Amino acid sequence: MQLEKYKIDEFNQEGLQEHKRKFDFVAPSVKNLEAVLQKLIDFQIAIPSWALGTGGTRFGRFAGGGEPRSLEEKIEDVGLLHKLNQSSGAISLHIPWDIPQNPNAIKALAAQHGLRFDAVNSNTFQDQPGQQHSYKFGSLQHVDKAVRKQAVDHNIEVIRHGVELGSESLTVWLADGSSFPGQLNFRKAFQNTLESLQEIYAALPDNWKVFVEYKAYEPNFYSTTIADWGQSFNYVSKLGEKAYTLVDLGHHLPNANIEQIVSLLLMEGKLGGFHFNDSKYGDDDLTVGSVKPYQLFLIFNELVEGMDARGMNHATDLGWMIDASHNIKDPLEDLLQSVEAIKIAYAQALLVDQKELEAARQSNDVVKAQEILQNAFRTDVRPLVAEARLRAGAALNPLQLFRQLNVRQSLVGERGLKTVATGL
Repeated sequence: MQLEKYKIDEFNQEGLQEHKRKFDFVAPSVKNLEAVLQKLIDFQIAIPSWALGTGGTRFGRFAGGGEPRSLEEKIEDVGLLHKLNQSSGAISLHIPWDIPQNPNAIKALAAQHGLRFDAVNSNTFQDQPGQQHSYKFGSLQHVDKAVRKQAVDHNIEVIRHGVELGSESLTVWLADGSSFPGQLNFRKAFQNTLESLQEIYAALPDNWKVFVEYKAYEPNFYSTTIADWGQSFNYVSKLGEKAYTLVDLGHHLPNANIEQIVSLLLMEGKLGGFHFNDSKYGDDDLTVGSVKPYQLFLIFNELVEGMDARGMNHATDLGWMIDASHNIKDPLEDLLQSVEAIKIAYAQALLVDQKELEAARQSNDVVKAQEILQNAFRTDVRPLVAEARLRAGAALNPLQLFRQLNVRQSLVGERGLKTVATGL
């Protein structure tokens, strides 16, 4: 579906007076207003190719109508999101779910929609049709070197696809681990995984990064070979300067202090990027900011402070991507909500007076420190985010316009009522 610019302009014109009233109310209280707005305009969140269809659980998948049937249609959907919010200017592919058959044509199509290719993701947590060796008992950790080689070769193939598309990073997430005591020799599993990662690392182009993701549990429930940030940090420290830890917000045990993890990884120069989602109990992959918006703000507060301390560019020096599963929501609506929540938390963090906060810390003024953070969090920054969108040529309210234009119904008309996108 093509979204003409005039439809966005007409929609914005209808809501411009109300937006201006709200913006004029909050703008005078924002220090460095123009700089904040420019940072919001520049900040982009990559959309994963697997998130454009309804997600699955271990118990079922309820496919929706008009889901993208090909990589080309997935790119069109991300392009539509980007037109609506001008904040989704990248797509992240998962191989082999979305192998580009004609890389040049795919790259050209993405460029037509104003998109670039973010990190490419490997898949050694599922067996694929025709695969010689099974990953039932692990991939990079497997006791059989032939299985490990197959998994290494797959990651190197993913790098090749990424190079053809202009990507510059590889994300490795492993389901490797054990479900029962005694099943695995922890030390040998660690060493096998390290040797496998070293082979993958050696295949990286000079300008590439590798992100090593971690997860506390699932699909294995006794041990996970890369179970937490410390284990990932151990691997990336051994691998070299092109290796970084990737933080998925859902990949932690309940009540983990993710903001502290972020701060320490930034301090060590080993934070590579984020997979954004939200959760109540575990790796629920819910809409970003739907359950724990204050935690998301606190994470962004550490990101802003830590990146500024290192002289990093907020928009480009870390990888930003959504990783969610939409089992009961329209995937495109969910993604619009998630991007909005991320931009809101980022805007709130930009309002924190870091010098004032540090002064409160130095004087052990706990009450003032809390007030500084909570005042920023309680500020309604939605008019700032909307103003940034307006200046970038996007819709003042992307979700409202999406529904007003009956986008899902149009996609059903184009693609059919019973379509299933590749992915989980």
